[in-house]
Amino acid sequence: MKLGRLPGRLAVSVLFLATTLLRGQSLKDFEKTVTEFTLPNGLHFIVIERHQAPVVSFNTYVNAGSVDDPRGKTGIAHMMEHMAFKGTETIGTKNWPLEKKALAEVERAYDKMQAAKNKAEAAKAEVAFKAAMEKADDLKIDSEYDKIVEQNGGVGLNAGTAEDATNYYYSFPANRIELWFLLESERFIRPVFREFYKERDVVREERRMRVESSAQGLLVEKLLMTTFDLHPYRISPGGIAEDIENFRQPEAYAFFRKYYVPSNITVGIAGDVDPKEIRRLAEKYFGRLEARPAPGPVKIVEPAQKSERRISIEHKEQPILVIAYRRPDHLDKDDLALDVLAEVLAGGRTSIMYRELVRDQKVALAAGAQPSFPGEKFPNLFLIFVVPNMGKTVAGNEKASLDLVEQIKKEVDLAALQRVKTKLRAGLIRRLDSNSGLAGDLTAYHVAYGTWKRMFTDIEELDKVTVDDVKRVAQKYLVPEGRTVAWTVQPKEVK
Repeated sequence: MKLGRLPGRLAVSVLFLATTLLRGQSLKDFEKTVTEFTLPNGLHFIVIERHQAPVVSFNTYVNAGSVDDPRGKTGIAHMMEHMAFKGTETIGTKNWPLEKKALAEVERAYDKMQAAKNKAEAAKAEVAFKAAMEKADDLKIDSEYDKIVEQNGGVGLNAGTAEDATNYYYSFPANRIELWFLLESERFIRPVFREFYKERDVVREERRMRVESSAQGLLVEKLLMTTFDLHPYRISPGGIAEDIENFRQPEAYAFFRKYYVPSNITVGIAGDVDPKEIRRLAEKYFGRLEARPAPGPVKIVEPAQKSERRISIEHKEQPILVIAYRRPDHLDKDDLALDVLAEVLAGGRTSIMYRELVRDQKVALAAGAQPSFPGEKFPNLFLIFVVPNMGKTVAGNEKASLDLVEQIKKEVDLAALQRVKTKLRAGLIRRLDSNSGLAGDLTAYHVAYGTWKRMFTDIEELDKVTVDDVKRVAQKYLVPEGRTVAWTVQPKEVK
């Protein structure tokens, strides 16, 4: 389960139970520290009181990610993350009326560049476009939003775009709470997409580094495109190169207007706060946001996979093997059992794949599993990955891995199951023993299930997962017809 996506309920709930119990606090007591309210425009707040230190963490969870990218505009949700720190009509500008005109001229110059009918016209238009961008740049104040946050003691200013959602987060001293409300509300009310085309180039470069120049990134991209025929999960948040190179600022604004609406946003606040004061500030600042209709859900349904699919790519880096199986979304009754299965199968040094492939047979350098990939909101993948040892083949590792998959369908050691539960309880406490973890995870739960309280019922459900449950979900989902195998091979030397 990856940071930036919906946090796995297993990790969150087990961890949070351990954290509260360590403090001698009952679950009922914890609920008393949480205040929820929804503004008339639809924006929902979850406030957690933690008075141990005079600091507060904020997480703004936008229920829109790369699955919502318009066709032909993949990567545009990711652009929102980059634009979020460019400032507003009052932050980041030397003279907004003049800058507004200059930014409009950038768009007109881009239009002329696209309309050029020959090379000479195109060259002239490109010169004019660059000149227009330089003029607009002269009217901005570099990184003013970031500087205001840092100068007032803010830490951890960042954002993340995933398939299912986009998060914006940082922490402030408790005496700077109202400043956060002002800054965050302003960038949702009056954002200015400064340096759009420069940032578009940055997004393109990120794709080049993370996908095109990375064996793992390229393999995952090919795996998703091979596995998914229709669903947007087939394209990662990084987008497709051609789309990134061609989308425009007005298209980004249109995406913002459609998805960044109050009813599609949840704010988590955790720390040294007074809930009554938080509500007052929320009404004062975020109450200004215009109420607009929530965007509709993604309706594309991925057709069933009926046979195994295979894909390989050439890359000079260390070979990698990935085995993916189709699985249902996070609301399915088998979800927790699949989480446990991933841990029993390949969750660290006590797992069966590590013991057999890495420690005993020494055919692999590493082995792991991820129960949900690339997202969780829609039917997705149960992922197994293996890095072959030097001198060992991908084919040999595939066979050994599949043998272990078949083995776990027949036999799961009860002691191993208990170790997994103990490991999760002990190892995940660090994640949510922080304001930032709480602010992020409670908002994710609220969006995923309609209530953050689901984390507590999941604790009870985790304890009910049995050896038979683990075997059953392995038998049900880890089947050849729902499997996609992807691997890298090193190019042959040309003599």
